[in-house]
Amino acid sequence: MKKFFTISIILISLTKGQCQVNIDSLWTVWNNPNIEDTIKMEAIQEIAWNGYLFTQPDSSFYYAQIQYNYAKEKGLKKYMALALNIQGASFASRGDFIEAIDYYSKSLKIREEINDKKGVAVCLSNIGIIYKNQGDIPKALIYYHKSLKIQEEIGNKHGIAAALTNIGIIYKAQGDYSKALEYYTKSLKLREEDNDERGIGYELNNIGILHTKQNNYDKAFENYNQALTIQNKIGDKKGQSLSLVNIGSAYHDLGKLDTAIEYFSKALKLRESIGDKKGITRVLGSLGITYNTQGNYKKAIHYANQSLIMATNLGLATETRDAASTLYKSYKSIGNRDKALTNYELYIVMKDSLVNDEIKNELLKQQYQIKADSIKVEQEKKDVLAKAEQKRRDDIAQKESEKKNLIITAGIIGTILGLFFTILIFNRLRITRKQKAIIEEQKLIVEEKNTEILDSITYAKRIQTAILPPSKLVKEHLKDSFILYKPKDIVAGDFYWLEHKDGKVLFAAADCTGHGVPGAMVSVICNNGLNRSVREYGLTDPGKILNKTREIVTSEFNKSDEDVKDGMDIALCSLQQEGGSWKLKYAGAHNPLWIIRDCHTEPVEVLNNPNMSIFRQAQDDSFCIIEIKADKQPIGMYSNTSNFITHNVSISKGDTIYIFTDGYVDQFGGEKEKKFKSKAFKQLLLSIQNKTMEEQKQIIDDVFEKWRGDIEQIDDVCVIGVRI
Repeated sequence: MKKFFTISIILISLTKGQCQVNIDSLWTVWNNPNIEDTIKMEAIQEIAWNGYLFTQPDSSFYYAQIQYNYAKEKGLKKYMALALNIQGASFASRGDFIEAIDYYSKSLKIREEINDKKGVAVCLSNIGIIYKNQGDIPKALIYYHKSLKIQEEIGNKHGIAAALTNIGIIYKAQGDYSKALEYYTKSLKLREEDNDERGIGYELNNIGILHTKQNNYDKAFENYNQALTIQNKIGDKKGQSLSLVNIGSAYHDLGKLDTAIEYFSKALKLRESIGDKKGITRVLGSLGITYNTQGNYKKAIHYANQSLIMATNLGLATETRDAASTLYKSYKSIGNRDKALTNYELYIVMKDSLVNDEIKNELLKQQYQIKADSIKVEQEKKDVLAKAEQKRRDDIAQKESEKKNLIITAGIIGTILGLFFTILIFNRLRITRKQKAIIEEQKLIVEEKNTEILDSITYAKRIQTAILPPSKLVKEHLKDSFILYKPKDIVAGDFYWLEHKDGKVLFAAADCTGHGVPGAMVSVICNNGLNRSVREYGLTDPGKILNKTREIVTSEFNKSDEDVKDGMDIALCSLQQEGGSWKLKYAGAHNPLWIIRDCHTEPVEVLNNPNMSIFRQAQDDSFCIIEIKADKQPIGMYSNTSNFITHNVSISKGDTIYIFTDGYVDQFGGEKEKKFKSKAFKQLLLSIQNKTMEEQKQIIDDVFEKWRGDIEQIDDVCVIGVRI
C-alpha cells in the first residue's frame, strides 16, 4: 500500500490556510460606515476566504463579488485583484477549471498593472495548479517556472520554496524521482534558512515519500522521524498526523502490520482532535486495509464501514471506492457473499465515476482551448481593422486631397478584403473543428469500449495478483530462492503458492488448463482448493493436500450443468528444518521435482527406484540432477484416479530444488523454431550452479527471451528455485 499525502503549495491571498472566523463580527465591521476602506476590505475578504471558501464556495464567490464591486468603486485595485483571486479559487474548488483560469487571469492583469510582483507570482502559481489538475503538465511547469522567476527576483524565500515544491510534485507524479528530489532538497534548504519549521516538516515528508517509492525505507524513516520531531516541538497536529500516516504506510509495505496499525491509530486520534474530517476518513480507510491484510476481517469491516460513511457524507469519490474495495474483500473472506457483492458493485460504480471525472477534465481542457482560440481569432481580426484604420488616418494627414481619396478607396477595399478573408478563414476553422469533434467523438467511443475491456482484464489481474504470495513473504520463508513468473497474457493460468504451517514451508508451482482469462478463472478455484486443504483441513502432507484439493476442485466444477474437464498440473513441496538437518517431501501432478547437488557417484536412493532418475552432462561432472517423477494424473476430472504419492527426499545444505510448469520447456524458438525441451533446460541449470539465485533467475529469463526471439510466447511460465 503506497498511498501518501503529498503537499500541494497554493499561494493565494493573504492567508495560508483555513481557520475559524467570527462571520457576524466581520459583517458588522463591513457595514460600519465610520471604518476606513482598507479595514472594511480586510473584513469582507476574511468572510469570503476563511469564512466560506473551504465549505461553501458559491457563498465565497458572492462575498468576493461584494468586495470587488466596492473596491472598484473606491479605485482600490489591489483588493479588486484579491477578490478575483478568491472567485477563481471558488471555481477551482468546484472543478470548473475554465472559469477558474478566467478569474485568475483577470486578477493577474490587475496585479501586472499595479506592479504587484508578489501577487503576480501568486496568480501564475494558481494558474499552474489548474493546468496540473487538468493533466496539462507542460503548461503547469511553464507557469510554475514563471512564478519561481519572479519570487527569485523579489527575494521571497517562502515563495521560492513553495514554487520549488510545486515543481517537485510535478516530477514526482511523472515518476522522475531524482528530479523531484532535486527540487524538494532546494526547497528544504530555503525553508531552513528562513527558519520555517512548519514548512521544513512538510518538506521532509515529501522527501521521505520519494525514498519510500524507491524502497529506501531506512532513509524514509529518517526523514519522517525528523519531521515528526519538529512537528511535535511546534505543536503542528496536522503535520504530526501526516508523518504518522506516512510511517504507518511504510511499515505496512514492509509487512509489519501491528506497527503500521499503531501509527495509524495515533494519526487518527490527532485528526479527530483537530476535526479534520477528510483526514479522518483516509486514516480509517488505511486501518481497514491493514486489518484486511492482517486477516482480522472483523476490525477491517469496522474501520472500512466508518470510512465509507464519512466518505459518502463528504462526497469523497476516491475514499468511497477504496473503502468499498476493503469491505468487498473482507466480506468475501468471511463468506458473506451478499455484502461482498453489494460493496463490489459500489466499488465498480465509484471507479467508473472517477474515470468519468478524468474524461470530464479532459473535455473542459479542450473547451478552454477552443475558447482561447476563438478569443485569439477575434483579437487578430480587431488588430487587422485597427491597423487598416491607422494607415488610413496617416495617409489622410500626409497626402493631398486627390491622392488622399485614392488611398482612402484602396484602404476601404483592403479592409473589405481583409474582413472577407478573415471571415472565410474563421468559417473554415469552425468547420474543421466541427469535423474534428465528430472524429474525436467516434474515436472516444471506440477507446472507451477498449478501455472497459482492458480495465476488466486489468482488474482481474489485480485479483489474481492478490492471491499470489508477496515477495517479502517468499523471502522470509525461502531466503535463498527465486521465482520467475511470466504470464503469456495480462492474466495467467500458471500461479505460484506458499503457506507456512506447523514449522513447514509449503510451496508449489501450478499450471491450470489454458491461459489468459479462462486459465486465470481456473487458477482462482485451484488456489482456493490448496488454501482450504491447509487452512481449513489442517493438512501439511503434500500427497494428502493434492488429494483434498482434487476433491474440492472437482466438487466446484460438478456444480455446473456443463461437462467441465479443466484442472491443474502441479509440483508441491514441504520443507522443514529440524536442528541442523532438513526434511523435504514432494507430491506432483504431471510436474516433477528436480534436485541439483554435488554427486560424484550415483546417489543410493536413485538405485532401483522407478520414481527417480539421474542426469548429468558428462560422467566426470560433479553436479547432477536427481528427478523425482510426478503422478501421471491431474488435479481435476480423470477417469482413473488414485491417491497422490508423497515422496520423502533426503536433502542437505548446498542442494538446489527446482519446480516448474511446462511453459518454459515447451516454448518454440531457436534457429529451427523447435521446442526448448527438458534436456536443454537441465543442461542450462547445471551450467549455472555457481551463480546466486538472483543471477540464476536473470540468466534463465535471458535464455528464454533469446530462444523465442520474435516468436510469440505460447504459454505461461513459472519456475521456482530454492537453495538449501
